[in-house]
Amino acid sequence: MEKLSNPKVTIEIIKKYNFAFQKRFGQNFLIDSHVIEKIIRAADINKEDTVIEIGPGIGTLTQYLAEAAGKVIAIEIDKNLMPVLDETLAEYDNVEIINEDVLKVDINKLIGEGKTCKVVANLPYYITTPIIMGLLENNVPASSITVMVQKEVAMRMQAKPGSKDYGALSLAVSYYAEPYIVANVPENCFMPRPNVGSAVIKLTRWGEKPVNVENEKLMFDIIRASFNQRRKTLQNGIKNASWLDYSKEDIVAALGKMGLDEAIRGEALTLEQFAELSDFLNK
Repeated sequence: MEKLSNPKVTIEIIKKYNFAFQKRFGQNFLIDSHVIEKIIRAADINKEDTVIEIGPGIGTLTQYLAEAAGKVIAIEIDKNLMPVLDETLAEYDNVEIINEDVLKVDINKLIGEGKTCKVVANLPYYITTPIIMGLLENNVPASSITVMVQKEVAMRMQAKPGSKDYGALSLAVSYYAEPYIVANVPENCFMPRPNVGSAVIKLTRWGEKPVNVENEKLMFDIIRASFNQRRKTLQNGIKNASWLDYSKEDIVAALGKMGLDEAIRGEALTLEQFAELSDFLNK
């Protein structure tokens, strides 16, 4: 069939199936072939690749992925889209459609033991962070994650220390992957139009983590505490966090060993410094 990136074809399919957009699933379908081609190029997909697509919708991006990849596994939560996808992807025998919640799916089992994949998606914006952090923290064997997200979230993912967008998400992403914003995407590239700007971001997994830390969980607990109340000093954020048990003296002593001022705020510290602070406190 003709590509769904043609808005006319998308409208015809939506009318044919009397499809109603579900706000709870954050459904905004791409209708711009140039943007889709940028995503495919950025993801660097070839016929050797298995691609995991999250939220295929009516199959717009999926059609392009199927032509570029060896295999596409598309995970869609909305059961009302199953008959639509059966039609729009009928001519592609390398696509597997799974009607599941991606947060509950074992992707390692899906792709097969010892195999790797690339993740490509136009993500629902209301659940972007849990999906991305789930992929990173659960050690899904994805060499890269190329996704459409809210522009504000993309900015936070690649933010550097000291900037207004820098926070716990920036640090978490940089620990697992190298972020790169591929393109900003205007609202008119979607149906229906979202009321926020969008961006395509690529996260390339590190072969080796950029920092060594003795207790990974403790480091992220400290990071969370440091940004829980942005206007507080780092030591107050850590001291007031109910999930941590350190005195002011412990924290000031650790900061002193690092040569940092006791009035420093969390947004001034790099990932390496958070790892170092965590190791001091861990002792």
